[in-house]
Amino acid sequence: MEFGEYVVGRRPALMRFATVLTCQAWLAEDIVSDVLGRAFERWDRISAMAEPHAYVRRMVVNEYLSWRRRLARTTPRAEIGPDTSIGDGADERARRDALIDRLARLPRRQRAAVVLRYYAGLTDAEIAVELGCRVTTVRSQISRALATLRLDLAANPHTYQETR
Repeated sequence: MEFGEYVVGRRPALMRFATVLTCQAWLAEDIVSDVLGRAFERWDRISAMAEPHAYVRRMVVNEYLSWRRRLARTTPRAEIGPDTSIGDGADERARRDALIDRLARLPRRQRAAVVLRYYAGLTDAEIAVELGCRVTTVRSQISRALATLRLDLAANPHTYQETR
């Protein structure tokens, strides 16, 4: 597969994945662009792999983890309240925004594990490879993240209301 074909076919999926991972569209765009730039330089080697998309997705995860560290050092700190605006007013968008807001409060490794499990649909073993840790670590990260999300949901049920 040529690099151009890969970008046309997989960039939208990488953008969705990175947006869920980072909870910020601008950061997802930066990460995906940087990763695709580096992937282009090594495309001969990457395209020869059994799962080139898995490799590029791992590059996105690694870049996200390093961006979070870089952002923490370079981003000015200010007290900014959560964005409660709803762009289109749709209930589905409000629920998605509330979920992304909750995900954004998780530690980065927990968020990465949850996104890889429930968004990308990976197994514990695949997540362990992606994050460079043991399977038991993946399970504990996901368990802690889900416990935190449950507590947050119990404490703030009004921010996520199901509509029927």
